[in-house]
Amino acid sequence: MSTRPYTSIWSDLNQVSFSQGFIDAGEYRIRYLHAGDSSKPALVLLHGVTGHAEAYVRNLAAHGEHFDVWAIDLIGHGYSSKPAHPLEIPHYIDNVLKFLDAIGVERAHFSGESLGGWVSARFAQLHPDRVGRIVLNTMGGTMANPQVMERIYTLSTEAANDPSWERVKARLEWLMADPTMVTDDLIRTRQAIFEQPDWKMACEMNMALQNLEIRKRNMLSDDDLRAIAAPALVIWTTKDPSGPVDEGRRIASLIPNGRLAVIENAGHWPQYEQAEIFNRTHLDFLLSDD
Repeated sequence: MSTRPYTSIWSDLNQVSFSQGFIDAGEYRIRYLHAGDSSKPALVLLHGVTGHAEAYVRNLAAHGEHFDVWAIDLIGHGYSSKPAHPLEIPHYIDNVLKFLDAIGVERAHFSGESLGGWVSARFAQLHPDRVGRIVLNTMGGTMANPQVMERIYTLSTEAANDPSWERVKARLEWLMADPTMVTDDLIRTRQAIFEQPDWKMACEMNMALQNLEIRKRNMLSDDDLRAIAAPALVIWTTKDPSGPVDEGRRIASLIPNGRLAVIENAGHWPQYEQAEIFNRTHLDFLLSDD
């Protein structure tokens, strides 16, 4: 039995001035959590595959003091629009472009976890004029490990087909170094998303990148990483289930203005599992002049 004190998403947000809402971005309806205000530089936070904006509830307060912060549900995820076609990186890039236009932001910093890091890196490569700094947090897109891909696919599709408490819990526990970080509140938050009538279809569409052939044509090559002009912080963890710290080090070495930060005792969600360390590391980089 865990002795960890009970926490909830509300306890993470109850001292935060924030809003939740939906915005039409082209043909997409995008759900967001927002903190800060438009007088500050924009910061867009992008979650991982089958994730949602609540991945960043422990980061909104610290970042809202300095930035106009938008944590969004990517298309095919959370409560945003769910296109009925396989989702590849160009679809997410289109999503982000239309979201920036919808909120009237010409240029933003980006921080993405897993799939969100993959999208952030490609976005910075293709649209350097729309990007300030980027943070690539246990990012995807540079590896194609069949065992990891199969595990993500299996856990995700099982939870989509049967969004029971135990299956949703198992999907969330994959993210954490310490499984007791997966609270009842977090399970119920994701279970409600997985219980949506269109989630089974949506999960099939956002699992496209776990197909090896589809993944290969979307992956970031070494030359793609070398083409990123934006200052970039690569965050990796010592217990990330998707790949070793050496991969984070390699990515950071290829990006011309890249650097690496390693967070101990965290898995695939350091922004949640080690929020205090993550927030300090993240803000030091985003607020830096160098």
